[in-house]
Order: sequence, then structure tokens, then C-alpha cells
Amino acid sequence: MVRTLSSTPKADGFRAPGEFEPKAGCWLIWPERPDTWRLGAKPAQKLFARVAAAIAESEPVTIAVSRRQWLNARAMLPESVRLVEMSTDDSWLRDSGPNFVINDRGDVRGVDWTFNAYGGHDGGLYAPWNLDDLAARKVLETERMDRYRSPLIAEGGGLQCDGEGTLITTEQCLLNRNRNGHLGNGGGGAAALRLSRAGARHLAAARLLLRRDGRPCRRRLLLRAAGRGGDELDGGPRRSAI
Repeated sequence: MVRTLSSTPKADGFRAPGEFEPKAGCWLIWPERPDTWRLGAKPAQKLFARVAAAIAESEPVTIAVSRRQWLNARAMLPESVRLVEMSTDDSWLRDSGPNFVINDRGDVRGVDWTFNAYGGHDGGLYAPWNLDDLAARKVLETERMDRYRSPLIAEGGGLQCDGEGTLITTEQCLLNRNRNGHLGNGGGGAAALRLSRAGARHLAAARLLLRRDGRPCRRRLLLRAAGRGGDELDGGPRRSAI
């Protein structure tokens, strides 16, 4: 039985693993949304199929797919790729899906952040987003993993961890007025809440990261964990103010 826990990962002895640590598999969502993907998502589907096949050579791959696209996806994907029929609003599971936390015994649980499509009705990318907000729960129930439901609005792809307790993120992602603006400017109480929910002990938050054209980055951090004991800038211009 999958449980929804009222405690926090930190209180239960769980930590956020580093991006570089071994994992048991990969989840994707099959693209189909026409206002996100051109030409009815046909070019994107061909690329997703190639990516999934490449990943499947080294680890199990599961793809969430709508009932409308199930037969099409099955025909395009290797038999080794598992398909799970699931209703979603878009195809960015790295953001709408769960973040996983582990303990010293190797137990795995999931953190289900509140998802509002990058800003909800105040600058968000699409509406509705209620199905995407359920995506993490559906993944965890499929994998039979216990779940922490967080009241914090966050995208999983905007949270990077070094495996030793440091969470790397940006203030614009978590403290923007259309995410968690009510928490203020990153004071101690807000920081402690974010850390405990993510299974981390320390927080490194950049104030603003910019694209080449000067617009704020929405989802992708330029700074990521390179391994235990070090960080590196992941490409892009050196225009970030930290």
C-alpha cells in the first residue's frame, strides 16, 4: 500500500541523492500537445522514440502516454520500453513528476511538489494544469513508493542536489510571486521549510539566471552539481547574478 506521509524526508532520515548517483530507471511523457509541439508533435515523437531507445540500452524506461496515443507510441517504441496509460497536460515530467529521496538502507520515497505550469494564471505557460499536478502521485503509485505531498509550488527540474545535503536552486523559481511569493525573500523559516521538504540540509539559491537575450530562465539551472565536493557552470553565458 502506497502511503501519503505527513512528515518530511529530513525528519524521516531521507536525503536527496546527487544527480550523478545510480538510478533504477527513467520516466518520460509521450509528447502530443499541439500548442507545444509543431506539426501535431510528429517530429517530437520521432525524437522521443530515439531518445527512449538510447536510454533503454542502459536502464529501464517507462513512458506515460494518453489513451489517444497509446497505439502510436507502442508502434514507435522498442518492446523493452514500458508504456503506462496516463492523462497529462504536457510532457515535461522532469518538472511535474516527483523528486526521489533515499535513506541509508536504500529505501526510496518521492516528493510530490505542487505544480502550477510555471506560474498558474500569473504568467504560467498553459492551463489547465490539474492533470500535470497529479503526475507525480501517479508515478509513485505505479512504482509503489511512499509519497510526501509538498504545499510548495516547485518544478523538479529547478532543484539540483549534490548528494551531500546541498540543494541548488534559484529564488526566481521558488520565491517568485507566482510560485511561493508568500514566503518572502528567502529568510530562515522559508529556507528551512524548503530544505526539509527536499531532504536537504543546506541551500544555495541564485537570485536570477538570465538567458542570452536577457530574459529570466524558467526551468533550467545554469549551475548544477558536478559530483561530490564540486559544482560547475553548465554552459550558457556568465550573466547570472548570485
